[in-house]
Amino acid sequence: MNIKDLNVEIFADGAVIDDMVKAQKTGVVKGFTTNPSLMKKAGVTDYMKFAQEALSKVKDAPISFEVFGDDFKTMEKEAEKISNLGSKVFVKIPITNTKGESSINLIKKLNEKGIKVNVTAIMTLKQVKSVLRVLNPNVENIISVFAGRLADIGIDPIPVMRQCVELIADSQNSKKTKLLWASCREVFNIFEADKLGVDIITCTAPVINKLGLIGKTPEERSLETVKGFNEDVKALGFSIL
Repeated sequence: MNIKDLNVEIFADGAVIDDMVKAQKTGVVKGFTTNPSLMKKAGVTDYMKFAQEALSKVKDAPISFEVFGDDFKTMEKEAEKISNLGSKVFVKIPITNTKGESSINLIKKLNEKGIKVNVTAIMTLKQVKSVLRVLNPNVENIISVFAGRLADIGIDPIPVMRQCVELIADSQNSKKTKLLWASCREVFNIFEADKLGVDIITCTAPVINKLGLIGKTPEERSLETVKGFNEDVKALGFSIL
């Protein structure tokens, strides 16, 4: 199957500008997300400089930037500043702060101001329902469910994501809201998300770099694997016998 035939949109998840530009040039990546952990890993030292450069390099694509604050007043001010960066910008708001306090009231307030939010770190259906109750149906929003992190703790994300698709479809407030499969772990997750009817899936650079493998036969991959082992044998420079 051609990856371009899928309905799910692929967003690149990262904070390395060069990787973002490379991803957009594939023609497959339709948007971008980032977060504080990815920014730390990429060595970002100036938030606004990074955001402005990203927007200038990957034009005409939706991009999500996350707030740094842990109290809701600070989050609100940061969200307003981030939102003003451009019309394609979504503000990532964690579903709770570090104290476990719900961000629902803040999400409602931001949506009332017309600010597009990407509600992040969601892992339960209860959280999805709480978000759907307060969204403005006239504002574009994203609900990011961390399917990969659910799998990390031994929970099958497929039934959860299937129910999320149904919840959003049935909500009166979700006219402009998209469901995002976050923390993709492997290329096959893209096909799983597409089959379920998920709108968006975020992929890191290592996953995006594997998209060119789609369409190869198992036999081809088997032979490539053996050849790879053989190249490493030569590089080792020694033998068993």
